[in-house]
Amino acid sequence: MTETPEFDRRMLEALVCPVTHSALHYDQERQELVSRSAKLAFPIRGGIPIMLVDEARELD
Repeated sequence: MTETPEFDRRMLEALVCPVTHSALHYDQERQELVSRSAKLAFPIRGGIPIMLVDEARELD
């Protein structure tokens, strides 16, 4: 069994929301980067953030 690569939290310093260009927050439990201003959560797959709006989950 192979282990899923961890998300490198240092990437948060370089990444911003592609919609609002605001800071992102790491949700370790859901493996997502959350943009509160855009109300979107971007998935992290295999340790790589998927920063496509089409792949993001809308937040309530």
